[in-house]
Amino acid sequence: MSSTVARDRVVHTVQTRTTQERDVTSTRPGTDPLAALRTTADPPYDVYLTGTVFLDIIFTGLDSAPVRGTESWARGMGSSPGGIANMATALARLGLRTSLAAAFGDDHYGEYCWDALEHGEGIDLSYARTVPGWHSPVTVSMAYEGERTMVSHGHEPPPVEPAPDCPPHARAAVASLVPGAEEPWVATAARSGTQIFADVGWDETGRWDLAALPGLRHCEAFLPNAEEAMRYTRTSCPRAAAHALTEHVPVAVVTLGAEGAYAVDGRTGETASVPAIEVEALDPTGAGDVFVAGFVTATLADWPLADRLAFAGLTAALSVQEFGGSLSAPGWSEIAVWWKEVRSNEHQNRCALDRYDFLAPLLPDTSRAWPLRRAVPTIGFGRSA
Repeated sequence: MSSTVARDRVVHTVQTRTTQERDVTSTRPGTDPLAALRTTADPPYDVYLTGTVFLDIIFTGLDSAPVRGTESWARGMGSSPGGIANMATALARLGLRTSLAAAFGDDHYGEYCWDALEHGEGIDLSYARTVPGWHSPVTVSMAYEGERTMVSHGHEPPPVEPAPDCPPHARAAVASLVPGAEEPWVATAARSGTQIFADVGWDETGRWDLAALPGLRHCEAFLPNAEEAMRYTRTSCPRAAAHALTEHVPVAVVTLGAEGAYAVDGRTGETASVPAIEVEALDPTGAGDVFVAGFVTATLADWPLADRLAFAGLTAALSVQEFGGSLSAPGWSEIAVWWKEVRSNEHQNRCALDRYDFLAPLLPDTSRAWPLRRAVPTIGFGRSA
């Protein structure tokens, strides 16, 4: 059957930072999209992730790209955890019990990122580690004219043996597949019943060979962008690429940029197409991570394919209206403010609004006004007692 919608990684620690004892089954206050599905037999986490955490320093208010040989002044600057932290934050803000395994430097940047994720976002870092003498990877991002330019620096952390109880049992895990790289934890997690969601980056080898992505066979869903999907499947149409990918993974989701996204469930034959929401894009940093987080959340909530796709697109659209990666990930209150605003606009296409009616029972009451204005944090040096 088909439904089409109209417009609209952790490691055994070298040194583990002590985390306060707490019930990992607790969640941050707010909307729980899985409330109706939770039982006492649930795993301790909804989602497990692993990867590299960067300190992102974002310059905003640039009129144009920096010019060689000149000095540019930015009207604003912020900092936040980036890299895999973008997706972890997006998941936590959507109410999922999120576990992140990552290495953190023992510098001020590492402390800042750890505190921001654990205490600020409620992300469980029991499987994370601090590496003495290793400095945190850093990315400087300059946002202008809806685009971004980034400069990054970092070193690989010292290798360590995986902890025997890792990955932990979780409903889902998100993996970033790398051509030619085997990630044993993916197969381990899948064997324990964890649903694996995967994205992929640009294939620098130029081979674009699905056989070079061994983790794909363990995945529930694969979410490449249109260019990646077409190159991997040797097709000239993103929708044809999505259908071809279902020969390798049950659910294929291809993002189409300004045209939205297209998904195919190869088990049922169901398809869904949802156009992008038109917004003023200030900074696209982390939007792809937010899209994946939205799709994972909606899948775990057992929503129909079209609703999953619409929700993922909505969260991504809301994120590009703010600067920064993890800074911009929307929570349920932001979604509620958006919903309140668009419903009050008499010029909105009512049929397009109907596409999002499924969200109404989940949205909290809010008196906040649109557009939202969020504080951009700066780095805190040192740890409070």
